[in-house]
Amino acid sequence: MDFKLLEILCQIQATSGDESNLKQFLIEYVKTNSAGWETTPKIIEGDEFQDNLMLIFGEPKVAFYAHMDSVGFTSRYENQLITIGSPDANNDDTLVGKDVLGKIECNLSIDKNGNVHHNFNRTIASGTPLVYKPNFQLKAESISSPYLDNRLGIFALLQLAEELKNGVLVFSTYEEHGGGSVAFLGGYLLTNYNIYKSIIVDVTWVTDGIQLGLGPVISLRDAYIPRKMFIDQILSYLDDSSLIYQKEVEVSGGSDGSELQKSALPIDWCFIGVPVNNPHSAQEEANIFDIIRLSSLLKKLATKL
Repeated sequence: MDFKLLEILCQIQATSGDESNLKQFLIEYVKTNSAGWETTPKIIEGDEFQDNLMLIFGEPKVAFYAHMDSVGFTSRYENQLITIGSPDANNDDTLVGKDVLGKIECNLSIDKNGNVHHNFNRTIASGTPLVYKPNFQLKAESISSPYLDNRLGIFALLQLAEELKNGVLVFSTYEEHGGGSVAFLGGYLLTNYNIYKSIIVDVTWVTDGIQLGLGPVISLRDAYIPRKMFIDQILSYLDDSSLIYQKEVEVSGGSDGSELQKSALPIDWCFIGVPVNNPHSAQEEANIFDIIRLSSLLKKLATKL
């Protein structure tokens, strides 16, 4: 598997509320590459969808979701920073961005009260989003980089796009800081395509029960609880195909599936993703075996659901 595309995705700045550059990259990627795919998708986007993007393949019955946005920081006044989502910031992390005066590269610091500041040599325009500096490292068995959450999910969907005959790929916004877009998108797909099955493709955290290198993760529950009948159906498909995966049971955390469950929509959802170390930090880490197995798992489900 060629990970050059993943490296490019990890370099595109797209904090919550600032996803437009990543959306435009994906549109251009589809237009450039889809002629060689099994099915050429219909692109759904526009002002009425804000920065969300949907690709419709054939006669879809299931939607695969991956959020485009990341955690990061917003410049406040003078040298103050406010978090976007919940970044796991550390002193001397390097941040980059751009305001009206030009490019920015600076380090952050955290005082004893937990307040975050930057050391840039001038005032950064208030409201400027900043992200961890790209640092993609491909090793023999692992990949480390800022923003594997959730560029890994996007990467997996673009791999799926090459062979997908019937289905929808949804690239959503605001997952890391408030959510909301998926409830609207799910309603649109339910109304216009009668789609009530969804797979949330994201990353999850390494815990006492989830480890790197043992396969992608099927979440049986987090802070929210998907419908057991739907989860059991998915597990039966994977077991029949002898695919490798891990089962996750957690009391906290959430995803775009949470937004579907909180909506007034009869949409089933299942979270499937790659475990990562150091989540929301400047150096997230994932296992290559898990990434490859995730791609195989999604392709199987696309033919079954």
